[in-house]
Amino acid sequence: MYATWLEARGPHALPDSFADRIAAYTRRVDECLDAALPHPSNNPIRLHEAMRYAVLNGGKRVRPLLVYASGECFGVHAEFLDAPAVAIELIHAFSLVHDDLPAMDDDELRRGMPTVHIEYDEATAILAADALQPLAFSVLAKLEGVPATAKIDLIRLIADACGSTGMTGGQSIDLAAEGSSLSAEALELMYSLKTGALIHAAVMSACLLRDGLSEADVRAIDAFGRDIGIAFQIKDDILDIEGETHVIGKQAGADQRLGKATYPGLFGVEPSRRRCDELLSGALSHLDRFGDDAAPLAWLARFIVERGQ
Repeated sequence: MYATWLEARGPHALPDSFADRIAAYTRRVDECLDAALPHPSNNPIRLHEAMRYAVLNGGKRVRPLLVYASGECFGVHAEFLDAPAVAIELIHAFSLVHDDLPAMDDDELRRGMPTVHIEYDEATAILAADALQPLAFSVLAKLEGVPATAKIDLIRLIADACGSTGMTGGQSIDLAAEGSSLSAEALELMYSLKTGALIHAAVMSACLLRDGLSEADVRAIDAFGRDIGIAFQIKDDILDIEGETHVIGKQAGADQRLGKATYPGLFGVEPSRRRCDELLSGALSHLDRFGDDAAPLAWLARFIVERGQ
């Protein structure tokens, strides 16, 4: 049903490592984000400036990269992956703006720059984030060249990932748990919602744009996405303790200052590293059935756990 990446580019067009394609994919999604966002000269100007500031101020673009890597694994052309990659990054940016607000984590630095409510003001930050969320679904609705059922499935996947049973619900649990002690099981449930749900959606997006996947294939990539989503947040917690502000782009030690329930805070740094390694090993084992086609996802999984080392 869809042209594959290799059909479009030829069997010898791809460099050997996904690392060699990151810059191209990052430019691609940045260009798509720039095109999707309202032009800053359009009214209301300040709101549109703040929206662009929230989205185009850097970031590793891990979630869009997971979309494209999953697409490579399943032979889905990047043309069909741009919309979910952009939508997921817009949702991610929306969540960061809200997370940084005084009513939430009260952060003043994000990606090495002033947070949106510091650069503009609190009301503008709230409105900018509120506008980014529906923009994400507008982008998905405009996706062309795919069946309506696939488009609906994509919208449902990302809506569920960012709603009360996904990212937003996880943030609610996180705020309620400040100053409390959680079991490892409860903490990982929170992580699977707060951070893991959107990462899982990024991994699963390409599956919805690919015919012919078996139930076993879908179960395997689903399990990969869930494992690596939890590992991502545990690694973030470790970096909050061990990282330096100028390197991680946000205030180091913020979790401890807020009394956050985190894996290293509750169980120690070394057990956190071991759990990350366990999750990485499990995630990679789920990719075995896809062979070399899953090398891009395996590379990103290792990057997620090993970043900052």
